Amino acid sequence: METITLIVLFGLVWGSFLNVVIYRLPRKINMVFPPSTCPGCRKRIRPYDNIPILSYLILKGKCRYCKTPIPFSYFLVEILTPLSFLVLFSRYPLDISFFISCLFTSAMIVLAFIDLHHQILPDEITLPGIFLALIYSAFRPDLSLKQALFGAVAGAVFLLFIYVVYLLLRKKEGLGMGDVTMLLFIGAFLGLKLTILTLMAASFSGALVGAVLIFSRKEDLQFALPFGTFLAPAAFFSLVWGNQIINWYLNLFRTL
Repeated sequence: METITLIVLFGLVWGSFLNVVIYRLPRKINMVFPPSTCPGCRKRIRPYDNIPILSYLILKGKCRYCKTPIPFSYFLVEILTPLSFLVLFSRYPLDISFFISCLFTSAMIVLAFIDLHHQILPDEITLPGIFLALIYSAFRPDLSLKQALFGAVAGAVFLLFIYVVYLLLRKKEGLGMGDVTMLLFIGAFLGLKLTILTLMAASFSGALVGAVLIFSRKEDLQFALPFGTFLAPAAFFSLVWGNQIINWYLNLFRTL
């Protein structure tokens, strides 16, 4: 119970930091200075107004001074971070694999929300992620360096193929190169099988959301969806439950 409490508390604090990264990284603002301020009135946010989840609820999602709305995504990140850490703790022992998986999940959260808000996937997250994932693979019992490289390259080549084909057919980009580097990162961490599952889950959920938006908002087929926002939860899903789903699927065919 004490371990769970510590994980939740750390996840709350870490989620608050991830919100800082999500806000500041695409704007090229220093992560430490200046201290957190309201983007509306520029007043400094006091520590008692910066308590994860609780402050958002007390302030009713608005700045104490100027009543500028605080994006609901802040609240979501502060909830999703400790919840995802608890899910990982239920699946992995409290060792290096757990902590590395938490870092990977944190990167996915940051990339998902930055892509949602800005339609970019910063190299400052994806490129170091690829490098660290490959280094980590050299010490993993479940994934070799060769498998990590193959997973990264195969997934990225598939997206790159789609990128080129769409560009040739429509004369404009259908995917950004950030999606390719993000999938390199995911592939290096998950390996080939789980990367394929990630792509399938992200494509299905993206198509489903796109169809809903087309019919509900009367959008045409030209509007863009941030694919990284779908890749990130799909990668977490694959990390936690992917092997079980693949084994279930393969066993299903063996019994037929």
